Amino acid sequence: MNLDSPSRAVSDESVLRIVREVLTELHPGRKDMEPVTLDSALEEDLGLDSLARVELLMRLERAFGVRPPEQLLSTAEAPRDLLRALLAARGPPQAQALQARRLETPERVLQAPHAAATLQEVLDWHVRAHPQREHIVIDNGDDGDALARLSYADLQQGAAGVAAGLLDRGFQPGQAVALMLPTSPEYFLSFAGILLAGGIPVPIYPPTRAAQIEEHLRRHVGILTNALATVLITVPQAKALATLLKSQVPSLRMVCTVEELSSSTVSPDRIAAHADYIALLQYTSGSTSSPKGVVLTHANLLANLRAMGQVLQVSSDDVFVSWLPLYHDMGLIGAWLGSLYYAYPLVVMSPLTFLARPERWLWAVHRHRGTLSGGPNFGYELCLRKLDEAALDGIDLSSWRFAFNGAEPVSATTMQEFAQRFARYGLRPQALAPVYGLAEASLGLTFPPPGRGLLVDRIDRPAFSHSGRAMPAASDASDVRLVVACGRPLPGHEVRLVDSTGCEVAERQEGRLLFKGPSATSGYFRNPKETRRLFDGEWLDSGDYAYMAQGEVYITGRSKDVIIRGGRQLYPYDLEEAVGAIPAIRKGCVAVFGSPDPRTRTERVVVMAETRGLLPEAQAQLRRQINSAAVAVLGAPPDEVVLVPPHTVLKTSSGKIRRAASRELYENGGASATQPAPWQQIVRFAWAAILPQLRRAGRVAAEVAYAGYAWLLFWMLAPITWALSSVLPEPSWSWALSHRAARLFLRLSGLPFAVEGLGNLPREATCVVVANHASYLDGITLVAALPRHFHFVAKLALEEQFIPRVYLQGLGAMFVDRDDAQRGALDVARVTRSVCAGTAMLFFPEGTFRRVPGLLSFHAGAFSAAAQAGVPVVPVTIRGTRSVLRAGQWFPRRVPISVLVSAPIQPDGDDWSAAIRLRDAARAEILKHCAEPDAGDESRLPS
Repeated sequence: MNLDSPSRAVSDESVLRIVREVLTELHPGRKDMEPVTLDSALEEDLGLDSLARVELLMRLERAFGVRPPEQLLSTAEAPRDLLRALLAARGPPQAQALQARRLETPERVLQAPHAAATLQEVLDWHVRAHPQREHIVIDNGDDGDALARLSYADLQQGAAGVAAGLLDRGFQPGQAVALMLPTSPEYFLSFAGILLAGGIPVPIYPPTRAAQIEEHLRRHVGILTNALATVLITVPQAKALATLLKSQVPSLRMVCTVEELSSSTVSPDRIAAHADYIALLQYTSGSTSSPKGVVLTHANLLANLRAMGQVLQVSSDDVFVSWLPLYHDMGLIGAWLGSLYYAYPLVVMSPLTFLARPERWLWAVHRHRGTLSGGPNFGYELCLRKLDEAALDGIDLSSWRFAFNGAEPVSATTMQEFAQRFARYGLRPQALAPVYGLAEASLGLTFPPPGRGLLVDRIDRPAFSHSGRAMPAASDASDVRLVVACGRPLPGHEVRLVDSTGCEVAERQEGRLLFKGPSATSGYFRNPKETRRLFDGEWLDSGDYAYMAQGEVYITGRSKDVIIRGGRQLYPYDLEEAVGAIPAIRKGCVAVFGSPDPRTRTERVVVMAETRGLLPEAQAQLRRQINSAAVAVLGAPPDEVVLVPPHTVLKTSSGKIRRAASRELYENGGASATQPAPWQQIVRFAWAAILPQLRRAGRVAAEVAYAGYAWLLFWMLAPITWALSSVLPEPSWSWALSHRAARLFLRLSGLPFAVEGLGNLPREATCVVVANHASYLDGITLVAALPRHFHFVAKLALEEQFIPRVYLQGLGAMFVDRDDAQRGALDVARVTRSVCAGTAMLFFPEGTFRRVPGLLSFHAGAFSAAAQAGVPVVPVTIRGTRSVLRAGQWFPRRVPISVLVSAPIQPDGDDWSAAIRLRDAARAEILKHCAEPDAGDESRLPS
């Protein structure tokens, strides 16, 4: 064939040869494969799904040195289409990217619609303020002058047309409308139009491959039936599929396109919306046959957007670049609705564009000066594995200030390697930001502060596996686990970690993560059973395990994915990552799961790993490598290794490993596997059948027994100490008695207790001691730690209670009113006179404590008294008491307690400014040592 193209190597036979290579690797050992011709259908005849097409296109580009159009990934129907595209392609793959023109950003908007109660009001606000401001740029090609753009006025006008079409066809407000559209202007117009018509948008993903058409149909039937969807909006090419859905969903009465809806000439009446109306049904990805639709109101979404924006300090100067699917919360809420609210431009491309050419994501950041962008871990991994230096020549990533990584387990190794490689292109390591969120929280739940960078915790793997205690590993330790910090809860939101008894765990102890906040869902749509399972009182169960250290959340795994064997908790992700690093294994295509053995009624650890066609000898060697990796990670080999062809390990539409579905495939014989002999199973799992339950029950029993013992001890010592302190003639005698009783209580209760820096405490001179306040135990702890007598400054409410009033009066306490400003000022003046007269005082300047870690703001009274009296302030830091006994909890834990007495701080004057400087210096000293975050700057969200 005489080819008029840049490469004479392109021919029908050369293209078919590469197609056959991919097919052979996809279906190793198949003898009944149909002959491949130029007119063989890629999906129906050859079974090439979207990921297989990505691999095929990359091989064709490398083989022929040309760059076919990106849309070829979804439009090519046969090898002949690939051949034509290759013949018409011009230039090497990186040529057009190098010529990309950088685009200007619009002028700054100084305000945001903080008073808006609904998404419709948000859009109205922007249309009034700047109707022609550029809102969305759809960048699915290389030509910067041919980008699809939407202003706020365009969005509202197009949405009004969709709303008119819906209402003109008998649509009733409050009904659900399904969106089965790709990334396009029509998607945004439809979503906004559904809201304007008073409907509830239900995003579902469009079909991408025929090989899984049955599963696709079945999942969508479940979603549409559960949502009671009456309308489905899709593209013309998908109407045949949509008709099949219509025939199986009783409520679905209309299937239409955006063009059909927009043809209506009726001007609809505006449908009023309220903050508590449902704004979105977000169906969670997964393998369940009963889909769960997360109910999200306008109030939920706006609360999440405002909280995330506050943490990230976003403004209209930002630019969000996204390839994330719009039918998932990260792409829909984080990318689009965030830009809708804060008026920063959204540059969006199709996920297929990213899969076909990962460099398009990075070049979009370059071209548009993107500041916010990110995705799941596999996106960063794809850029690391697939991009050569030629495709990146000339790129500038210096504008990227927040590169978030979420939606799946974050690999510390991936992030570290990404930072190292792309630093030469201007990427700042401080931009990398693992985050944590879930659909049930609208989107985000914990974020790190922008500019902090990657925070990786090296913990002792054996200790964590056996006890759930995240102990920092020694510098020379080899068996370590790297866990990334995902930040602190968003403003207005709370998280707590609980054990199997429902009690909060200590610092660095793993527990189930529960959360609550204004963006938390009220439940699953028309699914009361799953809603009941979601809630634990007022808290929502995330289904994840985590631990906390210095206020940071470290996610360790999914509770439903944890495998219990031999009393140890095994986390699939650790082994999946290790096996995926083996060269012959397809990275990101490994599933580790526990499969129940009906004979022993315990779990077997199964590794299902994708690999390309290998000879039996090579497979045996690969199994040995996987066993070695498992021994290194888990301390024991897996019970079974199943090597499967590419695309066997099942994933969600967002690329997450579907372990439960892969397990079902394995158990139903859908993946080649050989069961061990019965005698091997019995020998291997005899102990494992009962040991996990015994160890867990033992731990719970020990914790309950300790709590009972601690309270028994307290009630034996407390009445005697209280009675004697109330009758002793001198407060100093009462303090001495309480000091010995408190130390006895701590010693007998088995609480490790240490005091440092007592040499910094003036022995006789007047001073003011200030300490952080974290627990009910802080008073006992300070009395036990400080040998000399101090007069407590206590809140007035304690004076109104008989038992604490009598005891504190015996110690010489002074009570102050923190609620009444006028009386409080008089109380502070009284305390100041006492300090001037030589009385040593002890304050908790936070004034209160709470269950959430964090040092609160300090009241100024203690420091004003010290400054006016000219006496030093002694900062005292208490650690551990919050973990022993939290606010609102009466189940003590055995956790080490420490007290650190810092050097005295002398006042540099006696006026108000000197008192504030004294306060700030003392607080900074305590903050440095308390191992808790600074919660002094927490404020209410804008409303």
